[in-house]
Amino acid sequence: MTVRAADRARYDRATAALDAPVAIVDLDAFDANADDMVRRAGGKPIRIASKSVRCRALLERVLARDGFAGVMSFTLAESLWLARSGYEDVLLAYPSADRAGFAELAADPKLAAAVTVMVDDPAQLAFIDEARDGGGEVVRVCLELDTSLRLLGGRVRVGARRSPLHSPADVADLARLVARRPGFEVVGIMAYEGHIAGVGDAVAGRPVRSRAVRLMQAAARRELAERRAAVVRAVRAVVPGLEFVNGGGTGSVQHTAAEDAVTEIGAGSGLYVPRLFDNYTSFSGRPAALFALPVVRRPGVGVVTVLGGGYPASGAAGVDRLPVPYLPEGLRYDPQEGAGEVQTPLLGSPADDLLIGDKVWFRHAKAGEMCERFDTLHLVEGDRVTATVPTYRGEGRTFL
Repeated sequence: MTVRAADRARYDRATAALDAPVAIVDLDAFDANADDMVRRAGGKPIRIASKSVRCRALLERVLARDGFAGVMSFTLAESLWLARSGYEDVLLAYPSADRAGFAELAADPKLAAAVTVMVDDPAQLAFIDEARDGGGEVVRVCLELDTSLRLLGGRVRVGARRSPLHSPADVADLARLVARRPGFEVVGIMAYEGHIAGVGDAVAGRPVRSRAVRLMQAAARRELAERRAAVVRAVRAVVPGLEFVNGGGTGSVQHTAAEDAVTEIGAGSGLYVPRLFDNYTSFSGRPAALFALPVVRRPGVGVVTVLGGGYPASGAAGVDRLPVPYLPEGLRYDPQEGAGEVQTPLLGSPADDLLIGDKVWFRHAKAGEMCERFDTLHLVEGDRVTATVPTYRGEGRTFL
């Protein structure tokens, strides 16, 4: 029996009393992935990206482990919810236009002490001030650096379009402006290198592309390490008490942690290891988060139909954004139908061994987005469900 076949047998036994659709997290794999992330971080704390987990019970499980500290949130409403729930170190990773949220933040000493907001433009500071509604608490600010690699005099750009702050002078100038503005305090710098941490460099069947990605990432790492260090020096000249410099992501933990200028790593997807993280030379994790759909039809030889399945991931549309049929091995989508809104035909010889009601296990393309489809996660240890916990959705929280 292969490892994957053994996993399927375990998951089927663990969820035998549960009707699909159903979602699980294999805690043995989850914990092993957490250990590997800590090993790669080399002693620097990892701040957990909540968008990649979207389950408070699992956030708390990983934060209880050595090597993890703090949460990187994705909306202001989520940040405030977590802070009200007792999380004391929440970094909002994206700028916000939530007026009510900023009014609440500026009026509450506990929230203002726990939440740090992201800024990369003076207009965002003006927006926050307009939203304060009389709240006088100092707002903690993190400045985001654009990490993109610019070539040929800026005519070619590699990396996400995020912050407009690219040079040390850009970031230092904004730090200086914030420092002069009452009601704000610069406490950190963030620089997420998505083109390094979030792009696989060993894509099966694409050797030329994979080599090109590795060459690009090596060049990008060198350029960013030098520029990030210069940015930190420039900002510390303005803000000597800078508390943290956050960088990295699941695919670049060990590379970013090696930079002296970086004090903490941001990562999260490596806990669940979705399908987009199969194609890396920098690490190899164990799939921990899966969902199962039930067989509801057997249209013919080599075909079964499962209920649901159209759970595409965000990003540029493509086949790689679809969940992948994982267990039993050997199933594939019908190219004429793909993953359906309410039903999905699957092709392959394993279909002939599946009966009505049997489960087909899938891996989502991305990590936390799976949780937007399920109210609960069943936590599996060995071949037993040992706990059932709510996702954000299960707690009535759909932030984006």
